[in-house]
Formats: sequence, C-alpha cells, structure tokens
Amino acid sequence: MGKWVSKRGGMRARIRGGLLGFIGVAYLVSIPWYREPGATVPLLWGLPSWVTVAIGCYVVVAVANCLAWLLTEIDDAPRDEDRDDVS
Repeated sequence: MGKWVSKRGGMRARIRGGLLGFIGVAYLVSIPWYREPGATVPLLWGLPSWVTVAIGCYVVVAVANCLAWLLTEIDDAPRDEDRDDVS
C-alpha cells in the first residue's frame, strides 16, 4: 500500500482527479452535438432521447461530484494568522 499513498493524499487524490475528469466527459456527452440535424428524434420515457441522455448525465455528474467531495481532505485546523493570541 505504501507506493499508492503519498503525503499529498495519494490514492484519494487520484480517484478524486479521475472523478473530476469523468465529470467533464459526462458534460460533453450531455451535449447533443453528435445528432444529425433534422433527423427524427426517438422518445425515451416521453422525452426526446437527447433530453433523457442529458438528464441522465446530470444525475451521474451530481453523484460523481458528491463522491469527489467526500474524497476531498479539508484541513480545519486554524492557521497561525487566524489565531487570536490573547493572553
């Protein structure tokens, strides 16, 4: 396990970076630019297929974003300049 963990977060940071990259790809997939102009649009669950794909991508992005934030290490310790040294 030692080679996967570094002082800067290691595996968690890599997974978080992968999730953020995945979010970017999901946003690109949600754009219907790969559709042919003027082509008939099939319906999925009563919506045009591109709308269903976009909504699905946004749900996936929300879940991936939650996971990325869960993997984010936040240092809550006060910094030296934030401390009040009242004696």
